[in-house]
Amino acid sequence: MNETVGGIVLCGGESRRMGTSKAELPFGDQPMLLRMTRLLQAIDVVSPVVVVAAADQQLPQLDDQVIVTHDRQPGRGPLEGLAAGLRSLAGQQQLALVISCDIPLLQPALALRLIELVEDHDVVLPVQDGRDHPLLAVYRVNLCSRVEQLLEAEQRRMSSLFTDLKVRRVDTAELVEQDPQLLSFLNVNHPEDYLQALELAGFQLDIEIEARLAAEQGGAS
Repeated sequence: MNETVGGIVLCGGESRRMGTSKAELPFGDQPMLLRMTRLLQAIDVVSPVVVVAAADQQLPQLDDQVIVTHDRQPGRGPLEGLAAGLRSLAGQQQLALVISCDIPLLQPALALRLIELVEDHDVVLPVQDGRDHPLLAVYRVNLCSRVEQLLEAEQRRMSSLFTDLKVRRVDTAELVEQDPQLLSFLNVNHPEDYLQALELAGFQLDIEIEARLAAEQGGAS
């Protein structure tokens, strides 16, 4: 593959279902967001890595090479974050590997395979049980203006972007060689998801975080 690739990590969501910032959740000896940026940095063809945060969001300490940018407007969902990330890569890279910050079991080999499948497509989009995964996908950076036009038209669904584009949908069954258990698609949306991901990775739950999650769940009940 001769095209250049940057990485984008979206972390500006409100984490309502988790009850606390997912970007700052400890995963092993590092915050989850730091883990995600380092997973992308471990893919040789991906550089630079851009983190897109909400305007007033506090982030854990990241490596110096990571570029941090912010949503221009709040409340417009991941499409807003995608626009900010693509804007940061414009003029530098041709493709962007885009992920959310809450898939801590991402397998770099799977991500690399998605990049390899781009060819002449605008988007490479995994599909699992009929459900698209737009936050573990590859996009052409020149889609930035199209994303911004959708936002201006108040079309905020990620699916709106895929109309009239050359989209290569990849069934996750085609990716088991790179990720036999398809753990890359385990989203940490709820406390129980976080616990499952920690267990699968062989990590223990931090006692203070356990107490905080318990308090948040109690307050939501």
